[in-house]
Amino acid sequence: MSGPESTQLLEVGRITKPHGLRGDLLVVLTTSRDERVAAGAVLFADDDTLIVESSRPHQDRFIVKFAEVNSREDADELRGRLLYAEAIDDPDEIWVHELIGCTVTTIDGTNRGVVESVEQNPASDLLVTSAGGFIPARFIVEFVPGTSIVVDVPEGLFDQ
Repeated sequence: MSGPESTQLLEVGRITKPHGLRGDLLVVLTTSRDERVAAGAVLFADDDTLIVESSRPHQDRFIVKFAEVNSREDADELRGRLLYAEAIDDPDEIWVHELIGCTVTTIDGTNRGVVESVEQNPASDLLVTSAGGFIPARFIVEFVPGTSIVVDVPEGLFDQ
């Protein structure tokens, strides 16, 4: 089967290797949303559509059984592939793909550049801007997806 062509897909995990002989696969999620591997979830690996039949936690990853994978040989063909899914519509969440390209300003109106990427950090994800700044995401006070971000940062954050 083929994945959706007109929908933006987000990377949500990676298949590491087969687990056992019946087609189970070890999957590492790159998202905090475990429902990505819940029964019935639809994932895409290149041009393949994969429907989660079942999954269970295993150490720091999941053992996943896809409906379309029924043997170790089938599972071997998926080894190392990235998994993608459609965006989840959750108005209470800020998603990385919505931050990229946003103009960042402070509450006094000072332009701090455009978000080029987001780096994971244990204390707070960091907005990496075109101006070379690293701004903790926890300081976001206003957000218009794909357009603008207003941050309220502590005094001295931008001092060199």
